[in-house]
Amino acid sequence: MHSDIRGLTLTTDSADAVEGFNETMRQYMEYRAGAGEAIKQMLGADPDFVMGNCFKGYLFNLFATSAMRPKIEESLAAAEAGVSKVTAREAAHVDALRAWTKGDVGNACKIWDAILLDHPHDLLALRLQHYNSFWMGHTQDIRDSIARVIDQWDDSVPGYSSVQGMYAFGLEECGEYARAEEFGRQAVESNPDDLWAIHAVAHTLEMQGRLREGMEWLNYPADAWDDRNPFRGHLWWHLTMYSVEAGDYDTVLELFDRSVQPPVWDFYLDVQNGASMLLRLDLLGVDVGDRWKAMADAMERHVDDHVLAFTDTHAMMALAADKRFDAAEKLLASLHEFGDTPENFAATTMESTTIPVCQALLDFAKNDYGAVVDTLLPLRYDLACIGGSHAQRDVFHQLLIEATIRDKQFTLARALLSERLAQKPNSHGSWLKYAETLAALGDTQRATAARERADAVLSS
Repeated sequence: MHSDIRGLTLTTDSADAVEGFNETMRQYMEYRAGAGEAIKQMLGADPDFVMGNCFKGYLFNLFATSAMRPKIEESLAAAEAGVSKVTAREAAHVDALRAWTKGDVGNACKIWDAILLDHPHDLLALRLQHYNSFWMGHTQDIRDSIARVIDQWDDSVPGYSSVQGMYAFGLEECGEYARAEEFGRQAVESNPDDLWAIHAVAHTLEMQGRLREGMEWLNYPADAWDDRNPFRGHLWWHLTMYSVEAGDYDTVLELFDRSVQPPVWDFYLDVQNGASMLLRLDLLGVDVGDRWKAMADAMERHVDDHVLAFTDTHAMMALAADKRFDAAEKLLASLHEFGDTPENFAATTMESTTIPVCQALLDFAKNDYGAVVDTLLPLRYDLACIGGSHAQRDVFHQLLIEATIRDKQFTLARALLSERLAQKPNSHGSWLKYAETLAALGDTQRATAARERADAVLSS
């Protein structure tokens, strides 16, 4: 018996395996590219290490692709083989891995919650509960899963800054921006390598329209995160988001080509970053050239790869934007079939939300703007179940707005733009669309004022 650096019992005779577990946790929490190598060293020291095999299965699940299913099941089987000899906490982790492997992330989160009641320093359970609550759209639980244990943490416990960073993100998603910024900045001050805490503050600044401050916050050298996993591309995506709202589209395209676009469009987060950014630019009338093509090529190969509903919608973005209508229809058919998968959370979102959103994206590409409005208008407050943050899901609100304009539903467009500008008063593109809509309604005086606001954002 040994313990990890937070005092949690690990059932193994190998001190080297425990050291490997601690290193794997560090790599995982800091999004470092060496987590896979750390896992190999850990299990090389003790191939029968139950928590080591469980951790390996967790990491394979984090790839969010069915291509990893054989490796996940292999890791689960290795963990199950020794489960009778481990502590109740470790056995519960194996139960959580089993549930997650089926896509039953709701049950997995319940298990991690139960672990945390007795073991609030179990940073792995805490992080995975936080992660999966996010992809289920359980906004309050993203925050409260951390709040339930944070009183048991302080600077004396290794990893406290990670807990602060997670709490900051949960607070931000619940609209508690001042406290989110406070906790996020504290976390980054304690550990400048904590990308999740950097990310939480970036969200907070974006949601408040503090564009220039956001650009300064993410003003890192281009190679700053080259030793990290693909999450680094998401931070660069956030930097482009400030420039999108500011109307600096040349900078957006430059950042996209430099840091957002991966060599291959296979990882789910890369696809989410890239598709949503290109669609935003399309909706703003920016020429993105042939940047959709490589992504659409990849998504044609992934039409049956369903793990995260949010990724499915972005696969449709790429296929629809590149006019791959046959492939888009295959994706819709595959989603309908996937919707019958038992005990799978993502499957439960298909008929109610994911498929309608995907259909709206396809209808938009086919210029059926009225159908887009009819689909998205009643859904716009019920999108959280497909996952993603408020900032990420905003692309669907922008799609709805543009569809109302193109369908000449100007009264509705004015109302929706008024709503968006109340939340994002520094959005250059939204002010221009607002001006266009007001002019179409004959309100020339207010249209002129809206154009002046757009110019002010551009020059600020």
